Amino acid sequence: MAIVKRTPKQGTSGHRPVRVPGFQSPDAAPYVVEGEPQGHKLVAQFLDDRGRIAIGDVADWFGMSKGQLAATDGIKPEAVRRLKRVASPKSQTRVKEMLEIVGRVSQWAGGKDQAMAWYRAEPLPAFGGRTAEFLVKEGQATAVRDYLDHVAAGGFA
Repeated sequence: MAIVKRTPKQGTSGHRPVRVPGFQSPDAAPYVVEGEPQGHKLVAQFLDDRGRIAIGDVADWFGMSKGQLAATDGIKPEAVRRLKRVASPKSQTRVKEMLEIVGRVSQWAGGKDQAMAWYRAEPLPAFGGRTAEFLVKEGQATAVRDYLDHVAAGGFA
């Protein structure tokens, strides 16, 4: 999702600007351009030559240890330390889901660090006050992505 200023030209581009409730941009009203989610771009940034997410690079980028990343994603610490387990579908899926969600909210949250703070600590009213982190750990990343799509389309949080 990208925060953009609303301009007259924008109406002719085919994209519909949508107000994101509860978020403020310092230089403009926060509007999101509907289209390709930014989360996929963030995931692509960490793919290695085999098409797997480089989990160590993800941890470094967020300024956390591999153990902290494992705790954030709800996987065992061994899953990010042993080469065989790093490539496991569960480890790769959890990290990918986290990156997709953090990537979607990073621009309207104010950056990657604020997006990670939102992911880990912001209670989502639509899910009974549970956080995105909790929901991903419970295997409900699709529900979080659908929720973000709903909010981006102008729905209530």
